[in-house]
Amino acid sequence: MNDKMQQMKEVYETTESDSGILSDPEVAHLVVHQNKVLGTHLVPGLEMDAKELEDGVELTMRLADDVVVKNPVHLCFGIIPETGIQRIKMDVKIGKNSKISLLSHCTFPNAVAIQHIMDAKINIGENADYTYFERHIHGSKGGIKVVPKAKVTLEKGAKFNTEFELLKGRVGEIYIDYEITGKEDSVMEMTSRISGTEDDIIEIRESGFLVGERARGVLTSKIAARGKARAEVYNTLRATAPFTRGHVDCHEIVKDEAVAKAIPIVDVEDPRAHVTHEAAIGSVDNKQLETLMSRGMDEEEAVELIINGLLS
Repeated sequence: MNDKMQQMKEVYETTESDSGILSDPEVAHLVVHQNKVLGTHLVPGLEMDAKELEDGVELTMRLADDVVVKNPVHLCFGIIPETGIQRIKMDVKIGKNSKISLLSHCTFPNAVAIQHIMDAKINIGENADYTYFERHIHGSKGGIKVVPKAKVTLEKGAKFNTEFELLKGRVGEIYIDYEITGKEDSVMEMTSRISGTEDDIIEIRESGFLVGERARGVLTSKIAARGKARAEVYNTLRATAPFTRGHVDCHEIVKDEAVAKAIPIVDVEDPRAHVTHEAAIGSVDNKQLETLMSRGMDEEEAVELIINGLLS
C-alpha cells in the first residue's frame, strides 16, 4: 500500500467508519486532507474534479442526465493536526431525471485552532433527486470554527434532502447559512441536529423560497445546548406561488446556563399557499424525567436519554 493510500485510510477511519468502502469499485469516493486530495474514485455518469488550492480544494461535480448512482458516494474532508484552514469551494450540477446520494464525513478530531469553510453552489436538474448527509466528528477541545454556506436551485420537480449532524465532540463555533429556491413541483427538506456544550456557539440561518407552483419545503432544526453554550436559529420559509406548502420546525433543549433563541419567519404572498411553523425551547420535560427516574435511571442518565431522543 502506498503512502497516499495509507494516509487516506487513516483519515477516513477517524470518522469511525470502515475504510474498506474505499476499495469497493462500485462506490465512488473523494478523500481530502486539508488541501491535499488523497484519493478519488468515480462511477459511470459521475464526474468529480478536485483542484488543490493553497488553503483547501475547489470541487466540481457533474452528474449526467438520466443517471442513477446505485450506491451512496462517500466524501471525506478533514484536518488531523491541531491547527489549519480548510476551504472547500463546491460547484455541483445534477442532470435531469438523475438520482444521487452523498454521505459526507468532516473530521477534525484534534482541533485546537482550525477553520473549516465551505461555499457551495448547487443546481438540481428537472425531476432529479439529490440526498446529502453530512456528519461532523470533532474533538474535545472546541478549537474549531465551521462555516458552511450554500445556494441551491431546484428545477421543476427536483428533490433536495439534506441532513447535517454534529453530535460527536465539541461544536466550537458553527455558522450555517443555506438558501434554497424551489421551482414548480420541487421538494426541499433540510434537517440540522447539533449538540452544544461548554461555550460552544451555534448559529443556523436557513432560507427556503417556494417560487414555483406546488413547490414544498420543510426546515427542521433540533438543538441541545448545555453548559454556557449559545444557540440561535433563524429559519425562513417564503411562499410566493399558488398551492405551495411548507413547514418550519425548531426544537431546542437548554440546560445549565445555556441560552437559546429561535426565530422562525413564515412569509406567504399567495392566498392559495399554506405554510406553518412550530418552535419550542425549554428544559428537559419533567414528566419524561420523572418517568425515566422511576424506572431506575439517575437524573443525569435520564437527561441524556431525553436529549439523545430529541437529536435522533
